[in-house]
Amino acid sequence: QVQLVESGGGLVRPGGSLTLSCQATGSGLSMYTMGWYRWAPGTQRELVASITGDGDRWFEDSAKGRFTISRDNAKDTVSLQMNSLKPEDTAVYFCVARNNNGPRYWGRGTQVTVSS
Repeated sequence: QVQLVESGGGLVRPGGSLTLSCQATGSGLSMYTMGWYRWAPGTQRELVASITGDGDRWFEDSAKGRFTISRDNAKDTVSLQMNSLKPEDTAVYFCVARNNNGPRYWGRGTQVTVSS
C-alpha cells in the first residue's frame, strides 16, 4: 500500500507563488503517473497537472504557463510549483498516484488559500 503525504499549502496573496510537495512511501512509485487534483467548495474535483514516469507533463488549461509539476523518483517526491496565483486557485490540493484504471492512491490533501 502506497501512502502519499502532501505539504506546502498555506495562505498567499494574489500573484504570489507556492510550491506543494508530496512524499510517497515505499518503492516502485516510478511505475505510476503522478498528479495533483484540487477540490474547492461548490465545485467538482479536477485534475490540475500530471507527470508520467517518462516525464511527460499535462496541465489543465487554467494552469498552463503558471504551474509546473516535477518528480524525483530517487526521493519518492512529486512537487507542484504554482506561480501567479489567483483567488480561484483556492482549494484543497491532493497528490494522486494513477494507473491505467485511474487514481489508485490519494493523499489527504493540503489547503491552498489565495487571498488579499
